[in-house]
Amino acid sequence: MRLTFVGELGWELHIPSSSLTAVYKIVMDAGRDLGLIDAGYRAIDALSSEKGYKHWHEDVRPDTTPLEAGMAWLVNPKLKTDTDFLGRDALLKQKKTGLKQRLVCFKVESPVPLVTLEAIFRDGEVVGYIRRTAYGYSEGANIGWGYVEHPEKISLDWIKSGNYQVECMGEKYDAVATLQAPFDPKNLRVKGEYEEYEKLYGSHKKQMTTASTAATS
Repeated sequence: MRLTFVGELGWELHIPSSSLTAVYKIVMDAGRDLGLIDAGYRAIDALSSEKGYKHWHEDVRPDTTPLEAGMAWLVNPKLKTDTDFLGRDALLKQKKTGLKQRLVCFKVESPVPLVTLEAIFRDGEVVGYIRRTAYGYSEGANIGWGYVEHPEKISLDWIKSGNYQVECMGEKYDAVATLQAPFDPKNLRVKGEYEEYEKLYGSHKKQMTTASTAATS
């Protein structure tokens, strides 16, 4: 089926267990000249983190809402109708009163890997902690996702106006905050539009800057 959790044009194969070995050999043989190699599950974690695909139990949990996780697009269409669903009233109330926490992506220039639960500092004050981490090989830096909190009402201006650091192993490292995925936020590569991707971003470093600016403007 046409599906991806790594941010590239791809497919997910659903295969009877009795045919797994045969299909694996066929796919590997077909891709050998293209440099196809095996990749482990940590590669999926790293790629999905760069792409901003959410992990249940890390990015989203029973104590977070779609609005806080940046997934309002999932519920907004139904909220505009009379369709009832579990949590509807709570979401309507949250839209009216505002959010007190928001999931933010951080690109962290640290020489040591992040392992989650690192403190997030905004202008010298702790405002949350990292929930999910992975090294972003496309970005050349650690990628961390965490919720930043405000005691009254969090806003886009408040998020973008802060200077952020993430504490790791007792040291604080500067971090770039963005609400968008660091990698291909416009989903061009997922749609196979590689030439357009190169025209727009040119390099991953330029892409991260573009994504950060777009998400905080």
